[in-house]
This record gives sequence, C-alpha cells and structure tokens, in this order.
Amino acid sequence: MSATAPTAPTVPAPASPSSRSRRLALGVIATGLLMTVLDGSIVTVALPTIQNDLGFTPAGLSWVVNAYLIAFGGLLLLCGRLGDLLGRRRMFLAGTAVFTAASVLAGTAGSPALLITARFLQGVGSAMAAAVGLGILVTLFTESRERSRAIAVFSFTGAAGASIGQVLGGVLTDALGWHWIFFINLPIGLAVLLVAVRALPADRGSGNAAGADAIGALLVTGGVMLGIYSVVEVESYGWLSAHTLGPGALALALLAAFVVRQATAAAPLLPLRILRSRSVAGANLVQVLMVAALFSFQILVALYLRRVLGYGATATGLAMLPAAAVIGAVSLGVSARLSARFGDRNVLLLGLVLLMGVLGLLTRLPVHAHYATDLLPVMFLAAGFGLALPALTALGMSGAGEEDAGLTSGLFNTTQQIGMAMGVAVLSTLAASRTDTLLAAGGSRAEALTGGYHLAFAVGAGLLAAAFLVALAVLRRPDRATPATPSA
Repeated sequence: MSATAPTAPTVPAPASPSSRSRRLALGVIATGLLMTVLDGSIVTVALPTIQNDLGFTPAGLSWVVNAYLIAFGGLLLLCGRLGDLLGRRRMFLAGTAVFTAASVLAGTAGSPALLITARFLQGVGSAMAAAVGLGILVTLFTESRERSRAIAVFSFTGAAGASIGQVLGGVLTDALGWHWIFFINLPIGLAVLLVAVRALPADRGSGNAAGADAIGALLVTGGVMLGIYSVVEVESYGWLSAHTLGPGALALALLAAFVVRQATAAAPLLPLRILRSRSVAGANLVQVLMVAALFSFQILVALYLRRVLGYGATATGLAMLPAAAVIGAVSLGVSARLSARFGDRNVLLLGLVLLMGVLGLLTRLPVHAHYATDLLPVMFLAAGFGLALPALTALGMSGAGEEDAGLTSGLFNTTQQIGMAMGVAVLSTLAASRTDTLLAAGGSRAEALTGGYHLAFAVGAGLLAAAFLVALAVLRRPDRATPATPSA
C-alpha cells in the first residue's frame, strides 16, 4: 500500500553537496598555490626597492629569493611524507598558517637579517602546504575526466600566477611600498584557512606507526637543501669554485646515502616502488628539463623587456599578461578534453613542440623589438604551457595511491624546484657570460644583453628537445586512467 511504502531513498541526496564540496576544496587548494606563486614573482619585481630601503648588499639581496627556495625545495619531500602519516588536511592548514604569519613578519622587517629569516619561514610554510595539495586533489577526484579538469585548474594557477604577480608586484610597490607585497598575503591566507577548515576532507593519516624514517628525512632534506644552495650560488662564485664544488659534492653524497637507505629501511621515506612506474619516473625527469628551460621564458623575457626595451615594472607585467590569458584558456578549456581523447602523453608532446617554438622565436629577438610583431606571437605560442603542464602533472601523479598521495605530490614538487634551480644557475650564468664577452668585444650594452639572452633561449630550446625525447622514449603509450571504484 502507498501508506506503508518506504520513504524515498536517501543515497542520492548527498551527491550534489559532495560535488560542491570537491569544487570548493579545489578552489581552496588552488588559491593557496596562487598565494605562494604570486609571492615569488612579486618579490622579484620589488627587489631593487627592498635593496635601497633596507641597505642590502648585491650579494645579500639574492638571499631574499634563495632563502625561500632552499627551505621550500628542501622540505617538500619530507612534508609530503608527513602529510601521509599525520593527515594531509592538517599539514595544509599548518603550512598555510605558517606562511601567512611569516608574510606578516616579512612585511614588518626592518633589517636584512629579519627579512631573510621571514623568507625562510615562508618557504617552510609553502613546502608544508604545497607538498600535499596535489595529494588531496587526486584522492578527492577519482574519476578520470574530473581529475583531469581539477589538475588543469591547479596547473593553470601555478603557470599564470607568475605573470599576475609581476603586474601586482609593480602596482603594489609603486603605489603602497614593498611592505605590501607581503601584507597582501594576510587576508588571502586567513580566507584560505577559514574555508579550508570546512571544505577539505578530514583524513587521519596512517600514523607514526607506519614509520617516519628520521634518518632518511635528514639525508634527503640536507642533500636537497645543499644541492639547491650550491646551484643558486653558481652565478656568484662560478662552477669550478670550492664554494660550489664542496657543497655540491656533499649534497650528492647525502642523496646517494638516502637512496641506499630507502632500499634497506623497514619503513622508507620514499619507497622506491613509486619510481618503478614509468609514468611517474618519466614525468619527474621531463619536469626537471622542462622547468629549467621555462626559466628562460618566465624570467629572462621579463629582464629583456626591462633592461633592453626599457619597460617599467608594471608595463613588464602587463606585457606578459597575454601569455597568462592564453595559458588559462587552453589549460581550463582544452587540455582536459584533449587528454581524455588522445592521452596525457600525446598532449604533453604537443605542448613541448609549441614551447620549443616559443624559445626558437625568442632566439631571433632584435635589440629594438616591436611588441606587436616580435613578442605578441611568442605570448600566443605560450599555449604550450597550458597543454604540457596539466598533462605532465597528471602523469606525475598517476601512480599515487591513497597511502602515498602526499609523498608523490611532494616528489613532483621537489623535482619542480630542482628544475627551477638548474634553470637559474645554468641559463643565467650562460647569459651573463655571453653578455660579458660581447661587451669586451665592443658591443653596446643592449646588444650584449640581447646576445646573452639569445644563448640562454637556445639552450632552453635544447632542454625542451631533451624533454621531448625522454617523454617519447619513456612514456611509450598514451596513459588513459581508468576511473577508480568509488568508496562507500
């Protein structure tokens, strides 16, 4: 009888809120990433003003950037593993809180030492939050198409954030002073924390009983930190100096000891089985090469605009905005569909071809360039970023299980920082050396700078070609992720 019929099923009811909750979690994680990416590019624009205000020496000024890079890159792997053990939500919240508090300390800094300390703490907070961000996403979005879209949003945030930061940094520095490039993180950080408490799913982690491998943690953290330190100091001391070779050799020894430790430890920090996945290992190697090459686009193009064409800070940021717009349109509107149809590997290869075209065109930049004809086409070809980055991120996280998602995320972010440090050291050193040679030969400063940038762009194109070959050889077939079985 109808009077005794059971009530309507309650199972479908939570579907819509669950979907909204996942989207809200994606927004929170992407906003947290945007905050840290913006911070990096905003700082580079404001460095001259900071130097004049606080009395930094030229060598000391580089540590405003280096202190952050060393802490961030050195702690990513450890923080990713701790996220798996203690809970990724807890690690994300703690990292965001540390980064926000350190930003306030940086904004109030009245001396070089205090600012460098605050920047190191910002790097610690960024490592804690960024190391588990991707891990949270891949456990939230288990269906293949949904995951591709989420990763596209995440990748776009990182790629476009640098260009947005250059504009914002110029505006804030010119209008309010350099202190506000750090103070702006306070309202963003507080908003992220308030929403993240409710939006991110609670996870207990596997607990300390699963093993933390303290010895392995010390080895890899010390090795990566020393390695990044030796690389970022190359421009000041040279490749063959004791200042470079000593820390570099010690870093290699620590990392070799870490690998041996992981092969023998009962509960390794980085189980070597993760690297047996061709997609994961290949994607991380491709990322090192690609990110090193892309330094020449993200940084050296901005330097060319400022030092050769005479653009101001705000104008430089605005000149880079078309690239951010194209990257956003492709990564958010096209990349997920192409990956679903052709596979992440093929989309990655197409993106790398476009990026090789970007750097190839940049090797032909004239001293007296016209933006509309010489630079704007390059900005449109930056669509390759929007294809390559989401596909590469999906491949890098393809082997992540529930118990290792934070660690795999931390590994992927660590190789990104290693690639960035390599790009800074290799390409900036080559550009500076070529510039000095051309100046000694009697060329004008603008001609010498342009010649130095040409060499860096050409080497960057070679790195992208190497990344293409690795992807072609190691990632043999398009990866089509199968949807995971939904949990109860």
